[in-house]
Amino acid sequence: MIHAPAMSMRRGALLDSSAMRSREFDLDFRDQARRTAGWGVGLLAVAALLWAWCAVLLLTPYEVDRKPDDKYPAECAARLFADRATLDRPHPQSRWCAVERDWPGALALLGLSVPFSVAGGVVLTVGLVSRRMSAHGQAMRELDRIADSRTA
Repeated sequence: MIHAPAMSMRRGALLDSSAMRSREFDLDFRDQARRTAGWGVGLLAVAALLWAWCAVLLLTPYEVDRKPDDKYPAECAARLFADRATLDRPHPQSRWCAVERDWPGALALLGLSVPFSVAGGVVLTVGLVSRRMSAHGQAMRELDRIADSRTA
């Protein structure tokens, strides 16, 4: 029977050692989840920049040089607000304006933002859910430890 306390102390030391490894693993897991969420935010920021660039192309008026070093460039209305009649007329100014900022270029930016938006949303969600699940697991372990200490 002399060996029973020694065995109990050894078992406690093993539990403490495994608890430390578990805590270190949990902290590493949370750090990885934080980095993952950071990547998600970064991807969403890239998508937002693409959206902003598209908005600038569609919402701001601009000027077009008809020839190199043109002192009087053609002034063009914002692409989104330009009258369709102005764009369809064979007026020289509308031709210059239509060539300078075309719809496919602006829509290509929106199309390019879709993969960044989807990937960013998924990666951010994975990172945030991982951190939350780790925090939940830690809280459950703490509650179990408190319950075990009350019964002992």
